[in-house]
Amino acid sequence: MAAGKKEPVVVSGLGALDKPASGLLTWVDARFPVMSNWRAHMTEYYAPKNFNFWYFFGSLAMLVLVIQIVTGIFLVMHYKPDADKAFQSVEYIMREVPWGWLIRYMHSTGASMFFIVVYLHMFRGLLYGSYRKPRELVWVFGVMIFLCLMGEAFFGYLLPWGQMSYWGAQVIVNLFGAIPVIGPDLSIWIRGDYVVSDATLNRFFSFHVIAIPLVLLGLVAAHILALHEVGSNNPDGVDINEHKDAKGIPLDGIPFHPYYTIGHDLFAAVVFLIVFSIIVFFAPEMGGYFLESNNFIAADSLKTPPHIAPVWYFTPYYSILRAMVWNFFWIDAKVWGVAGMGASTLIFFFLPWLDRSPVKSIRYRPSLHKYIYAVFVVCFFILGYLGTLPPSPTGQIVSQICMVLYFGFFLGMPWWSRMGQFKPVPDRVTM
Repeated sequence: MAAGKKEPVVVSGLGALDKPASGLLTWVDARFPVMSNWRAHMTEYYAPKNFNFWYFFGSLAMLVLVIQIVTGIFLVMHYKPDADKAFQSVEYIMREVPWGWLIRYMHSTGASMFFIVVYLHMFRGLLYGSYRKPRELVWVFGVMIFLCLMGEAFFGYLLPWGQMSYWGAQVIVNLFGAIPVIGPDLSIWIRGDYVVSDATLNRFFSFHVIAIPLVLLGLVAAHILALHEVGSNNPDGVDINEHKDAKGIPLDGIPFHPYYTIGHDLFAAVVFLIVFSIIVFFAPEMGGYFLESNNFIAADSLKTPPHIAPVWYFTPYYSILRAMVWNFFWIDAKVWGVAGMGASTLIFFFLPWLDRSPVKSIRYRPSLHKYIYAVFVVCFFILGYLGTLPPSPTGQIVSQICMVLYFGFFLGMPWWSRMGQFKPVPDRVTM
């Protein structure tokens, strides 16, 4: 080839893209690595052949994120972050803005669906050991995304300025006051006032619309880049890069595009959108779990609802907060409750170093491990359900038992993860 000439950019794939790039695409690619990134992360990124339905939820999380951003943009066009006008602006969106009710319900349903998808995505990581070496940083970024989602949901929950929004924010922000030394000042700083007020609404609006989405997008990009650097895990927990052909292509891998984008993720997206549409059109409140009836009443600082509870995706941690009723080392039970609630989410960060199992995947672990996972899931659901109910003596005892089992799952993992008779792991993936 003559010196100084560049080879034409070729895109690996199917159809028209499998040709030398020319014209505008060549001009852009010479100045910005569009095609090299496309190849690195799509057509020449080799994923294991044996992905199953548990691997739907990563791409579905991306889909819901797009839904939330797009619907949020349209909602912000008509929403007014003012304590005197916020509730009325939401009613205006629902009743007067063309298709405003659809956008609002898509956004509120999308919030709950986001957590459903993320919880299932995290559970898949637990099942197949996707947090194990060399994917520790992928997991850490994922947990940071999860915490950002919790913050985004919390700040967004106040914006409709309904009864449950107002009093839920009041209760949660007051919990920060239990932190020793800095608690009272921290509560005032978060609210911007001594009570939840217009200043609080404006602060929460800015965090919900600008600050956290920017951090969230950056973490999603870091999560994907870290994943593609070390490669995807699979149900067998086998590293496909250990067996390659003469060209350096993994024998047990296939290009992510088009095989997974079209044949796998597109199918999942269609099924998800059907379910999502059914909920939006026929059950947007989902029996009060997605949208509480009290939130259709304007916020009243002089009238407290009979029972204040967070949205369902916060209730497991809220139950742990309420389960702490003991004073240890002269420290108030409320402080221990806040600490327990925080620890119940932050403990996910340490999972890669707590699990000492010689194998990654649940497929090759002893039956004992499967029962332990089952108990953990049952406890999580029970804690979530109890968090939606008013406090009761029986519920408190059950939540305390489930809390002990919840933390026991993680804190006992260095020991129970090595117990039992493990099955031999194959050298290559099984279909």
